[in-house]
Amino acid sequence: MSQSKFRFAMIAALIVFSTTRGISQTVLPEILVKGTIQGQMNYLEEKTRIYDEYRAIREDMFQKIKNNSVDSLTKAKSKISGFVKLTGNLNVRIDSLNSSLNVTKEELKEISRTKNSISVIGIKIEKTVYNTIMWMIVAGLAFVLVIGFLIFKRNRTITLNTKKELKELNEEFEAYREKTRLDREKMSMDHFKEIQKLRGI
Repeated sequence: MSQSKFRFAMIAALIVFSTTRGISQTVLPEILVKGTIQGQMNYLEEKTRIYDEYRAIREDMFQKIKNNSVDSLTKAKSKISGFVKLTGNLNVRIDSLNSSLNVTKEELKEISRTKNSISVIGIKIEKTVYNTIMWMIVAGLAFVLVIGFLIFKRNRTITLNTKKELKELNEEFEAYREKTRLDREKMSMDHFKEIQKLRGI
């Protein structure tokens, strides 16, 4: 019985020593440091082995990808916040332009009820000339409004796409985390079974 315990202790010490040396000497591949999340996932898919429908992954690689995923989510949230702020500013600007356009239209209606000549700061101006100037102002405001709307629409599209990508990234990360948890449990069970076998020797 004591010889069996001694043998088990020696094997356990060898496993711990070799695992510690292996972990301390491993260097993360460059793609896990500088690559995209998709590239990192592809790298793991290519480089890790599947055993009994489970994929084994080194702990340092898992932690690195986990940290990279969290960093990517943080950056995406920051971008979304920027887009939301920009969208709010554009909405305020569009409202201001709409208000200016409504005021201008009201002024034009009032002008249409006046005589052919209009007095502006004591100067008589032909109504057609005055109307032309006002319509040019309205056209300029409408142009600015259209540009503002197009910018708002583009930013809204970018925001929606970013939210969709963030949601997909969250879903991928949750699926990956669940799969990794199951892999760890499987490895723990295999290790436990091996220990039981060693105890039985």
